[in-house]
Amino acid sequence: MSDVKPFVLDFNLLTGRCDSGKVQPTARYMKDLVKVFADSAVAEAMAAEKNPLVYEFYELNFIPEESGDLRFGTTIIHPGKVADEYFLTKGHFHTILEAAEVYYCLAGEGAMLMETPEGETTLCPLKPGDSLYVPGRNAHRSVNTGDKPLVMFFAFRSDAGHDYGTIEQKGYRKLVLDVNGVPTLVDNPKWK
Repeated sequence: MSDVKPFVLDFNLLTGRCDSGKVQPTARYMKDLVKVFADSAVAEAMAAEKNPLVYEFYELNFIPEESGDLRFGTTIIHPGKVADEYFLTKGHFHTILEAAEVYYCLAGEGAMLMETPEGETTLCPLKPGDSLYVPGRNAHRSVNTGDKPLVMFFAFRSDAGHDYGTIEQKGYRKLVLDVNGVPTLVDNPKWK
């Protein structure tokens, strides 16, 4: 049984930030994501030159990883590209593979790239006001396809965990690239 007491947190609906400072963000810069992008040479050059902030997230790490509790927060993916590949999050499966997650798009434009262990790939476009259900058994990665920050609220069961390792080792089977101004799924030449 969890010892979590009722609480209220502020999340700015436009920026996704917790303005009160009660939750601190985790930031991912280009240097943290070089191997995530298909063109790692371009990503490495960007990291060496300016090392831009690619995304940040505010997650309630003080909620125990116990069955029955929920974790929630916001993700902010900044606009940009590495060659033709949009800025994105690392992506992950949940450690409890059957655990689902819900996202709500607050600002910006983007998409959620999802992939099952068997290789079924889905790309769901997102705009403000869209809710997205990510079923269990789906690795998921947020992609900013616009020119403003993509801001999303998320919620998942607190014991779901995060499996980043599978994606780090194998990658996704598909990439989301800008092809003549249109977000397009293409095969990932680096998929293992």
